[in-house]
Amino acid sequence: MPLQGPAKVAIIGAGYVGASTAFALLFSPIVKEIVLVDINRARAEGEAMDLAHAATLIRPVKIYAGNPADCAGARIIIFTAGANQQPGETRLDLVHRNTAIVREALPPLLQHCPDALIIMVANPVDVLTYVAWKLSGLPETKVLGSGTVLDSARFRHLLSRHLHVDPRNIHAYVIGEHGDTEVPVWSLANVAGVYLEEFYLLDGTIEEDAFRIEISRQVKEAAYTIIERKGATAYGVALALSRITESILRDEKSVLTVSSVIRDLYGLEGEVALSLPCVVGSQGREKVLAIPLGTGELAALRHSATILQDIITRLRL
Repeated sequence: MPLQGPAKVAIIGAGYVGASTAFALLFSPIVKEIVLVDINRARAEGEAMDLAHAATLIRPVKIYAGNPADCAGARIIIFTAGANQQPGETRLDLVHRNTAIVREALPPLLQHCPDALIIMVANPVDVLTYVAWKLSGLPETKVLGSGTVLDSARFRHLLSRHLHVDPRNIHAYVIGEHGDTEVPVWSLANVAGVYLEEFYLLDGTIEEDAFRIEISRQVKEAAYTIIERKGATAYGVALALSRITESILRDEKSVLTVSSVIRDLYGLEGEVALSLPCVVGSQGREKVLAIPLGTGELAALRHSATILQDIITRLRL
């Protein structure tokens, strides 16, 4: 059932992503209260003031800086706190720094809102989703990562530019790690049910394999390109988080490529958190969709899982 009455959301981390996410949530009619928590209290207070002034021009929203105790009653905890990815760094390079932050910050939050759903955002998001699940003791369905929701949007965006079609009519997913081993699922990509080959994917001037390699590269390297030019990504992930949050609060049952802990799928051994299309509703991840994959895509997904499992093993959780 959808949440009844106004919803409270806690955002942990008031940096670029946290503040941009709060701004995106100002436009959600179901979110009535937002609390920003950051180790830099002054930063959180400044962002909250700025956002509160903006909310006056949109709709009534209670938004303020707080501490873990102020998160009591939050339906969702959006965890953006973490070290920023620097130019030249991969997401996996951040693992030890950001695992330490999750270990320190998550337990006090859960003391005050033990029933909240958690959405992990800090990178490496798949590993940290697994870490948060282990530390929280929550069911795996209630700990999600932003995963490849944004990567899938980037994939659709690039295809739309080539196909000259509204990206909202393109159905295409990126699965696996949110990172260097992510897997664009070309075999299922379609426009309103018409597979790309039938929709004249190529215009006669581009060789198909080279085209797919280039689009896949641009999707994978998009964040690196943005970070190199402006220092951080924020707007895309903020709207991806708003999309996930609304699907939960409205019980939309939307299919989103969130990251979550999975087992016994695609021949993967053990536990790992990675992205697959999931039905997302009021209970969090309500169903994982085991979509059919091509042989190369299946091998790539298994490789992605192996990389993530290796990192998780080395953390000795």
